[in-house]
Amino acid sequence: MKRSSFLKTGALTAAALGVSGKFNLINAQGKPPAAIKPGRLKQGDKIGLVSPAGFISEEELNDSITNLNNLGFNPVAGKYALNRSGYLGGTDKERAEDLNNMFADKTIRGIVCTRGGYGAARMLPYLDYHIIKNNPKPLVGYSDITVLISALYAKTGLVSFHGPVGISTYNDYSVNHFRNVLMNPVAEYEMSNPPLAADEQSQIYTINTGKAEGILYGGNLSLVVSLIGTEYDTDTSGCIIYLEEVGEEPYRIDRMLTQMIQAGKFAKAAGVAIGVFSKCEPKPSQSGISNSFTLREVLSDRLYPLGIPVVYGLSFGHITNKFTIPTGIKARLNTEAATLTLLEPAVV
Repeated sequence: MKRSSFLKTGALTAAALGVSGKFNLINAQGKPPAAIKPGRLKQGDKIGLVSPAGFISEEELNDSITNLNNLGFNPVAGKYALNRSGYLGGTDKERAEDLNNMFADKTIRGIVCTRGGYGAARMLPYLDYHIIKNNPKPLVGYSDITVLISALYAKTGLVSFHGPVGISTYNDYSVNHFRNVLMNPVAEYEMSNPPLAADEQSQIYTINTGKAEGILYGGNLSLVVSLIGTEYDTDTSGCIIYLEEVGEEPYRIDRMLTQMIQAGKFAKAAGVAIGVFSKCEPKPSQSGISNSFTLREVLSDRLYPLGIPVVYGLSFGHITNKFTIPTGIKARLNTEAATLTLLEPAVV
């Protein structure tokens, strides 16, 4: 198919949908319980460090401890934080036990995941959602931690946070958002990108102009897609869906967005806030695809027909400068200003 024909397909689909984004699909995802906001973090709080996905080295654990110490917290590593089972940070039951214990421990005020990687989904059946619901506290991480954030929200209503992991770069920009969202909440909090840099901060562009208000839900695209059809999925009606990705070629992005469309995930969504899709350029030598569409072409073709506000390039994802985004909180997306505004505090 020629590229011009590919791009025209989006416009034709939009016409077929009446540019309303209302698909004739049955949405089988369960509605989450009422949102439970965790307590705000304070200087001196004990913060649990767990490795629910990939394994880490002792040096990386020490880096995580240093990062939290520099924020004024008292980090406490989980019993199995340094365990390793293949590419996992311990067995599924060990990783789940660490997380359950951190929620059960009344002295622990928040939980930061040391890293992403892979494996969080494997431990979901071993989590004690009763303990978690009755001991709400902030859980922070991104990438594979999307699975935990989404599952805790679906099972308990707990508001968790797409933000830095223990081994992330805690620069002034990321720390400022972390503190403002988790420690110093206000009635409305606007997040916008730092001044455009020449490195990893990709350009911002609007796919569909407009403003939208809704409950925030999302995270890493691959992991959001992996939960479709499971008991850990959530009805996204009225949501602002936020997405980020890393290392996936455009045809893979196409496939995952197509799955979300066909599963009805965007059918009644209010808007789509896209972070940075790092290293998602075509790689012909690896894929064998010599005439790939660009990432921008794929995003426009798949998301423009939805007829809802969509913007690309907000400052979250596998990048240095990170928003801290709470799943389960009402927010406003403004594509023209490229801002995401929390319309209520995420912590109490």
